[in-house]
Amino acid sequence: MGEQATTAPANAEAAKNGHVKLSWREKICYGFGDFGNGFMFDLGQAYLTKYWIDVCTIPAAAVAGIFAFTKIFDAFMDPIAGSAIDSRKNIGKRGKFRPVMMISSIILAILTIITFTMPEISTSGKIIFAYGAYMAWGLVYSFTNIPYASLASVMTRDVEERSQMATTRQAGSIGAQLITGIAFVPIVLMFASPHHGFVVASIVMAVIGVIGFAICYFNCHEHVPVKRNTHAEQKAKFSDYIKIVFTNKPLLCIILMTLFTISAMNTNNQMMIFFCQYNLGHMGLQPIVNGIMMGCSVVGILLIPKLVKLFGKKKTAIGGLLIGCAADILNFVIPTNLYSFIILVTIGYVALAIPNGVTWAFVSDVIDYSEWHNGIRKEGITYAAFNFSRKIAQAIAAIVSSGILVLTGYVANAVQSEMTLTGIKAAMTLYPGVALGIAAIILYFFYGLTDDKFKQIAEDLNNGKWEHGTIE
Repeated sequence: MGEQATTAPANAEAAKNGHVKLSWREKICYGFGDFGNGFMFDLGQAYLTKYWIDVCTIPAAAVAGIFAFTKIFDAFMDPIAGSAIDSRKNIGKRGKFRPVMMISSIILAILTIITFTMPEISTSGKIIFAYGAYMAWGLVYSFTNIPYASLASVMTRDVEERSQMATTRQAGSIGAQLITGIAFVPIVLMFASPHHGFVVASIVMAVIGVIGFAICYFNCHEHVPVKRNTHAEQKAKFSDYIKIVFTNKPLLCIILMTLFTISAMNTNNQMMIFFCQYNLGHMGLQPIVNGIMMGCSVVGILLIPKLVKLFGKKKTAIGGLLIGCAADILNFVIPTNLYSFIILVTIGYVALAIPNGVTWAFVSDVIDYSEWHNGIRKEGITYAAFNFSRKIAQAIAAIVSSGILVLTGYVANAVQSEMTLTGIKAAMTLYPGVALGIAAIILYFFYGLTDDKFKQIAEDLNNGKWEHGTIE
């Protein structure tokens, strides 16, 4: 793999106009970025709660506080990371975003291992260590994920190409969830000491994560030359970024929707290991359930380009949210049964994977909308605003997951009461169902950036125009 671009020289004129047709190699390798990301991000969302509570014996209430505080801290660090990345100038053939992404991913891998390495100290010391390690992890994650996500907006401006990239990105994300969901627990169980098991499993996953980012780094390129309103750029200060974000109505809608979709997904992932161990009776069922649920999701998201072509991004996303809502609520209402649970949780997860995949195309669109509307293009800060909502959603998921354990009297490594089992089931199914229903309502009523409107905006930008004038 080398630095040579994967698109043909004939694409030069298309790049000038933004309508770059990417090779399948480049689109697939872009998805490997989220594949690598998932091997580090998903561990924290799915297994840190279990590790800190059951292995490190940190009280569940303290774990809820760790997640809530660190995620909110991360959310406020995202604009700083976005601003720093936006201030970079294009550096030769490597571009603005890829070098930051690659270097940060290596540091992120090291911090991923550290978060699953707890020294033998007092409970207070463990809590302080967990706070410090996870805050550092979150800060570096911002410098990894923001440039990776921003990269898509400068690879192409073509609507169909972006929907395909959104598909490969979501495929990479679900693929990582599938592998970590199947392999992580068995690796842990290979060791007599869960402390050793968690460390070894995190090392394996972190190494694979860096490899995924490397594949993306060496094969994806920034093809679209961005025309900027230089006068507006000169006037823009950090304080102006808040104004830029809050005048981008489609972005605000995606932010609000994401609070519910991501908190639903993360709550599902965090509670799965608890649900399998206590409600279904064996923690070893977790890799099986994850394998079926996430394996089907990989197949489901391959339908995204076809669905988007038939129905458009907005209708496709709403349809997935409504199906997921119905499946999750039904899963809560009917008595717990292994087979019905697997069927319904799989339907719900596949349905959620589709709008989550489409969301990445939405984000690229709202970046272009921001440039068209304000005359200022800030990929990093626009994505940072979106990522802010993801971090808050993750904090919400942590509060729901750990909070329900506290409120229902959870006792680590013991037989749980009926109240605790019902609470685990509610966090696993009822909360995601309600959250997805609210997300569908938000998207239906408030997201006005249709595919047809975006095509006109893209055409204006390609011609050097923006809503209030001409781009220099």
